[in-house]
Amino acid sequence: MQIPRLHPDTIEAVKERADIYDVVSEHVVLRRRGRDYVGLCPFHDEKSPSFTVSQSKQMYYCFGCQAGGNSIKFLMELQKHSFSEVVLDLARRYQVTVKTLAPEESRSLQHQISLREQLYQVLATTAQFYQHALKNVAHGALEYLRDKRQLSDEVIGQFALGYAPGGWDTLYRYLVEDKHYPVQLVEKAGLIKPREGSGYYDVFRDRLMIPIRDVMGRVIAFGGRTMKEGVQPKYLNSPETELFSKGRTLFALDAAKNGIAQFDQAIVVEGYFDAIALHAAGINNAVASLGTALSLEQVKLALRYSESKQLVLNFDADKAGINAAEKAIGAIADLAYKGEVALRILNIPNGKDADEYLKSYSAEAYRQLLANAPIWIDWQIQEIIKNRDLKQATDYQQVSQQIVKLLKNIANKDTLTYYISHCAEILSLGNSQLVPLRVENLLTQIAPEKPNNSDKPRFYQRLEKSNYASSNTGQSKLTSQQATLGKTENSLLARAEALLLRIYLHCPGQRNNIIKELEERDLQFSLSHHRFLWQNILAITDEIHDTINSEIDLISRLQDICLEFTEESELISHLFILTEKAKTEIMRSPQVVQATIARMEEVLCEKRIQYFVKLLQECDSQIEPEQYDSYYQAFYREKIRQQELERQRQFTIIDLL
Repeated sequence: MQIPRLHPDTIEAVKERADIYDVVSEHVVLRRRGRDYVGLCPFHDEKSPSFTVSQSKQMYYCFGCQAGGNSIKFLMELQKHSFSEVVLDLARRYQVTVKTLAPEESRSLQHQISLREQLYQVLATTAQFYQHALKNVAHGALEYLRDKRQLSDEVIGQFALGYAPGGWDTLYRYLVEDKHYPVQLVEKAGLIKPREGSGYYDVFRDRLMIPIRDVMGRVIAFGGRTMKEGVQPKYLNSPETELFSKGRTLFALDAAKNGIAQFDQAIVVEGYFDAIALHAAGINNAVASLGTALSLEQVKLALRYSESKQLVLNFDADKAGINAAEKAIGAIADLAYKGEVALRILNIPNGKDADEYLKSYSAEAYRQLLANAPIWIDWQIQEIIKNRDLKQATDYQQVSQQIVKLLKNIANKDTLTYYISHCAEILSLGNSQLVPLRVENLLTQIAPEKPNNSDKPRFYQRLEKSNYASSNTGQSKLTSQQATLGKTENSLLARAEALLLRIYLHCPGQRNNIIKELEERDLQFSLSHHRFLWQNILAITDEIHDTINSEIDLISRLQDICLEFTEESELISHLFILTEKAKTEIMRSPQVVQATIARMEEVLCEKRIQYFVKLLQECDSQIEPEQYDSYYQAFYREKIRQQELERQRQFTIIDLL
């Protein structure tokens, strides 16, 4: 379906509600740095974070690839969706009423959005149905929770635990026949399935029911535990729906987000009841991974609420739990190796899970285990040497190879130095005299091979070739110098124009002065993307007279326009961000305005000088003395003007930029 044109009121409402941190942190692990947040840019590969998010300005910017914009632009670039698609998705998420420019189109669009609201309603009704059934027709389910799981009625109510009756179509009859929900809606909610032939049957039957909620506390799915021995699967989750994606959801995050922020740490366990037991014990920063391999999206969800990005994986200590921990580490290895996640692994002694442990030990004992949980690299080293006899050649060789493989991935030099020394001590088997030799052996295996010329970046290869060529002849050297000079001039002009535009955007008090100077000197922006931005600035200024005094309105309007012009947006989006360096650059804005405009006029002046030089070369002074003198006078005036402009620039543009 083609999405109709959205009303400006809808776009503004979405921009107001779609907090930049909330949107970006679902896809990027962010750490607080001063007022802003930093992380690894999702738009290009990088080892150190250059991607910043400002909540005060509701903008993001990458110093590496110059990507920047607001929440809408971020999702457009990341998901490769159109402007209208992203606005519509955000409107659904933040419950913004959608208006379009045509009322009949708005009704159609609102119908699409209302589907999600209807799904929320039918799932909430189902959760209440299961809670009622737990207290009235549970057949031992309530006793199971109280006695075996040792859960109080308060905790049972907190997590809205319930029971799905054993009949084939009990829920179907309640929702469709009694409550009159459309059968298609109930099916889309993942609660019923069609029978072969005709009719429907309940997905969950004779199971203890655990509602799965989104971060806002709305029921989006269910997990069901069988009440009969030998029935497989023991745990059954809702299928993927419009509201529920297993790999992008964490159980109990709605209840844990405040605890994660309070303790600055997120605990991830495997099972529903592990998370519930921790919350019941007052450890309210725990979530569960829904019984699947922990995904990068789930990790980012949990870490949204931890400022220092501390994550503890508390998986079972059996073989399955170890494998789950290894897979989870693999999913977030890049972030962990770079230090973007402070990752620890907790394996409870004797193979117990959190639920079992808390039945015998106190919450304080569990907290002590958390405090002593090893850093993930230490845990991996422990797993590598577990049950290995390093005095045996085969075991020693295998352990050494696995350690080298692990160390090669550590990007931080200080961390790498520490673990080389640590692993050398392990491989030395207590003989301190062997440690230096083991360190040298590890360094030799970890160090990258010296690259040959073919491995060098193309830039250096081209540089070597150009140096060689310029040394052959004076002409080549001259050509190279001219090319370099031309590039420098273009670079200076680009920087001057960019700086002038940045001042206009972020220094409202200078806007009238800039317009006046450009008009009096009859100057235009030379670069096409700068002309594009300036033309739109003038258009908005003419349309809204008070915009010239409003920084927020102007930048916001320009960003909306740029969303529809991808190529231009990539070249100018960095101008909308006022970095600390940029603040310093424009601190003396009146002088900087004079310098940048002088630079722009110098370029035109230089072009006129070259033009008159060409005319002088083509004119014969003996045959046309008056014409020659006219050209010379014009050339002389331009040279005088060029000198005046150089004096106006009291500091260089290169120093500013």
